[in-house]
Amino acid sequence: MNNIIQLTDVSKEFKVLNRREGLKGSIQDLFSRDYKTVHAVNHISMNIHPGEIVGYLGPNGAGKSTTIKMMTGVLEPTSGEILVHGRTPYKNRTQNAQEIGVVFGQRSQLWWSLPLIESFKILKDIYQISDVDYQDMLALYESLVDVQDLYHKPVRQMSLGQRTLSDILAAFLHNPPVVFLDEPTIGLDVSMKSKIRELIKALNQQKKTTVILTTHDMGDVDALCKRIVIIDKGTMLYDNDIEHLRSFFGAYRTLKVKLSKHITDYSEEAKNRAIQTMEELITPQFPNAHFQISAEEDWVNILINESEVELMKVLSFIQTKNKIYDMQLDEISTESVIKKIYEGDGGHEPA
Repeated sequence: MNNIIQLTDVSKEFKVLNRREGLKGSIQDLFSRDYKTVHAVNHISMNIHPGEIVGYLGPNGAGKSTTIKMMTGVLEPTSGEILVHGRTPYKNRTQNAQEIGVVFGQRSQLWWSLPLIESFKILKDIYQISDVDYQDMLALYESLVDVQDLYHKPVRQMSLGQRTLSDILAAFLHNPPVVFLDEPTIGLDVSMKSKIRELIKALNQQKKTTVILTTHDMGDVDALCKRIVIIDKGTMLYDNDIEHLRSFFGAYRTLKVKLSKHITDYSEEAKNRAIQTMEELITPQFPNAHFQISAEEDWVNILINESEVELMKVLSFIQTKNKIYDMQLDEISTESVIKKIYEGDGGHEPA
């Protein structure tokens, strides 16, 4: 299968001035040559196929935005090669811009004071979309979401969710082969998040658009991505399908227990007491096991690695010390898996 995006040993370095404190230091900085080199992206290679939705994940400062800016042509890599649709992005910025769609955070590409349909008409002229293709895209949008109600509404009068929805529609309007979405559901309520996820999935399936998604919302990842790439401190930690990642941590289960029949105190202090009580209870009994314990409302959650200790032994021991009013058993979540990778748990990355 041909690759629509190809990164080969890509690195990006920035020179950052070592700044001094105070007014005197600020004046000295004007003439300083004391720089340090920051490795924002460190020898990343990956191939992305047409029609994929790839989750590009990492903590803040990991190098995600720098990589996206290099793929969109905004930044030039320090070393390595990037090809997007067969072109080097920074050398062919105009052509590259014609063949990608971008939604970066809350930076709207729509005209603030104009109704949405007028922004669409301007984008139609900018991207030289034919009348037939333009009407076809509008018809597709209208079949997927209630966009007609927004056509004549100025962007400045829209809610955050409506603006985000409109920005995503604008990014797909010229039917680009690749769309980059940066945190598309940040700050949205549950209903609007679901609507936007369904929209992205439908446009990907019907138009075969390749989507690169950066997000901290694991709900986006579970709903949209079959493949994820994880980076931290500029270095790639994982590149494979999401099910392979979960199977790598398949020995982990979360035991959820409710030790009291009625709890009304959900404060942080009460949660910390519940966590400390559980730690003091089970840690001495199973010294060779490593538990991650958390609390939410009236549940205590215990993440257990069954390669270290059997979950039923832990449950049986808790029952001998406390009455359990309710219990649940959950598979490890995508969020927990990725958190463990960030923390360096679980050995080497899965192949």
